[in-house]
Amino acid sequence: MKRLIIWLIQKYQRHISPALPPSCKYTPTCSQYAIDALETRGLFVGVFLAVFRVLRCNPLSKGGYDPVPQKKKGY
Repeated sequence: MKRLIIWLIQKYQRHISPALPPSCKYTPTCSQYAIDALETRGLFVGVFLAVFRVLRCNPLSKGGYDPVPQKKKGY
């Protein structure tokens, strides 16, 4: 399931995103953040982090550098 979601995001990045004006206020972009979150944190935590990130990407946010949080040791 994780691979399917990543594949869909990559298709979005290659075919849909280039046709849209740049709008993401964060680095990395929200779609790349979602891929990074899925690859490093797994399906459930990755999806949660990606959805939370997209919700934060709005006109009221400052944006900036916002990488996927690393796992805490011992958890």
